[in-house]
Amino acid sequence: MTPTEKLLEMKLELPVTAATVGRYVPAVRTGNLVFTSGQIPMRSGQLVAEGKVPSDVSMSQAHAAARQCVLNALAAIKGVAGSLDTITRVVRVNVFVNSSPGFVEQATVANAASELLNDLFGDAGRHTRCAIGASDLPLSAPVELDLIVEV
Repeated sequence: MTPTEKLLEMKLELPVTAATVGRYVPAVRTGNLVFTSGQIPMRSGQLVAEGKVPSDVSMSQAHAAARQCVLNALAAIKGVAGSLDTITRVVRVNVFVNSSPGFVEQATVANAASELLNDLFGDAGRHTRCAIGASDLPLSAPVELDLIVEV
């Protein structure tokens, strides 16, 4: 089953790639690699949650935000690669978590993103990763991530 078919089976949709608010692009392809810009958990023009994890945003909300970030990044990749089905490998995921003081479970939040990628791409979805705590993120998003994939 292709990643596109798996998305349908999981009842997930890729959003329209959001317009950037700066002098950058959502994704760049160089050779066989596609790099995305940082993606925050926007859906239909709104953040799915806002604030710090876990004081303002629960762990379950943070997991949902991480999954939305993945969908947004995949939409950006599709925009330059033409189809998710051209992805042969997820290489790297960098996850930034807007963390309350003392919060140290960034990897748990990042696992939600990793699990979605593994579900969509199987063995090709296994990747390297950083999970990083941040004191603030753009628009007070709880999570931001970027992807590097091979096509």
